[in-house]
Amino acid sequence: MMFTTNPFIPLTDFLSPLFMQVYIVLMVLAVAAGTLFDLYHKGSAKFFLRQREQSRAAATRKLGGADMAAIATRTLAHDVATFGEFCNRNRRISHVLMFYGFVLYLITTVAMAFIYPADPRTPVVLPVLWNIGALMVLIGGYWFFFFLRVNVAKEGHSPFRLVRADLFIVSLLLSVTFALIWEIVQTAGNLRATQITFGIYIFFTTVLFLGVPWSKFAHMFYKPAAAFQKRVEEANGSSSLPRPSDAQYIER
Repeated sequence: MMFTTNPFIPLTDFLSPLFMQVYIVLMVLAVAAGTLFDLYHKGSAKFFLRQREQSRAAATRKLGGADMAAIATRTLAHDVATFGEFCNRNRRISHVLMFYGFVLYLITTVAMAFIYPADPRTPVVLPVLWNIGALMVLIGGYWFFFFLRVNVAKEGHSPFRLVRADLFIVSLLLSVTFALIWEIVQTAGNLRATQITFGIYIFFTTVLFLGVPWSKFAHMFYKPAAAFQKRVEEANGSSSLPRPSDAQYIER
């Protein structure tokens, strides 16, 4: 039954289960390599190290291990888990939907592809969660793409006016969209249509993971580090940013 059956089982009609397993490993390596390249190419690693050294030199208060642990906890709880850096509630909700949906989608993909690649006894909860994760990505993603992007919401541009920064959201949406289309097409029993939609799904998924150096994919790794460093600077007195009360005055 659709949405409750492992969508990777029908792949065994024309592909070995090893294909998806090798593919997933390669995509993980691609993300790691792309992130490292991005760090090197943009000099982000040097920037963070230099910022850390400057913060230590300008600090007026020494932070202990307990302080750093508390700051890390607040960063995870506010900036990472709930995207607290977004003041706009709608942008925040859309990112929460995309992030948790994508994580759920990835985890269940790995579980079904590696543990139950050809097993009809796949626990129903896995394909159900896979579909829920995919739908969360699409709801949050299409909402963001058509209504919440800065160039659309603030500058009045058409949502179809794309720039390089849109590579991540576009490839993510197309990848997940065709994942669901591929799943639905399988129910028709047409092998050729299944192969075509699977090929399109794999194509956009590959673009998503290979495009790390040119998209915003790597930002999900940078933002926690930047948020943590910002909180450290505020705590040790080295921050040069306006205090919250000053920032509110400036915004007005």
